[in-house]
Amino acid sequence: MRKPKRFFVYIMTNGPRRHVLYIGMTGDLAHRVFEHKHKVVPGFTSRYNLTKLVYYEMFFYPDAAIAREKELKGWLRKRKIALIEGVNPQWRDLAERWYDAYKPNVGTIPARSFAPPGESGYAQDDATLKRQNPNHCRMTQL
Repeated sequence: MRKPKRFFVYIMTNGPRRHVLYIGMTGDLAHRVFEHKHKVVPGFTSRYNLTKLVYYEMFFYPDAAIAREKELKGWLRKRKIALIEGVNPQWRDLAERWYDAYKPNVGTIPARSFAPPGESGYAQDDATLKRQNPNHCRMTQL
């Protein structure tokens, strides 16, 4: 049986708290973060050097992820910072060691799961959000 598809809403930055925040949505978080870190795709994130993954959430349906991305983009900066600091108070790069075990070629980045081999992660379900939206599952740490 095929693994179910997962979708992620994530926040990238170039430094702690006072710096630029970027909110995005993807179906392959490891692949997308690799693109941000290595500036594979020209644009906003490469121009502002947004290479630090500070927050992400996982969803099982794309429409739920898209709705959450739009919701977060509508929030005030203060509320986004509070969300990040709720799960990552030191603003550390959650993907810092992902590519120690997984180093794809920039030209041919294969589709991969969000956690590279040798890394273990865990999901923390927010009971309130789960009752409101059973397709939502927030990932808090790798």
